[in-house]
Amino acid sequence: MKTTEIINEIQRLPLQKRIFVIEKTLQQIRQQEVKNEMRKSADALVSNYKTDHELTIFTDIDFEDFYETR
Repeated sequence: MKTTEIINEIQRLPLQKRIFVIEKTLQQIRQQEVKNEMRKSADALVSNYKTDHELTIFTDIDFEDFYETR
């Protein structure tokens, strides 16, 4: 479906449904932007986590048994 066809179909909807479509579309765009920003941030920091032992020091104990004291 072409963009103009989608817009024409949306214009045929009642006002409340058009508003719903717009709100859902904006919500999905915002969520995608947040995911993209998080991915960019993670990609930018991955080399630091691979080379800086200070950032990953606690991962050395990930597989040790943990016993809670009471």
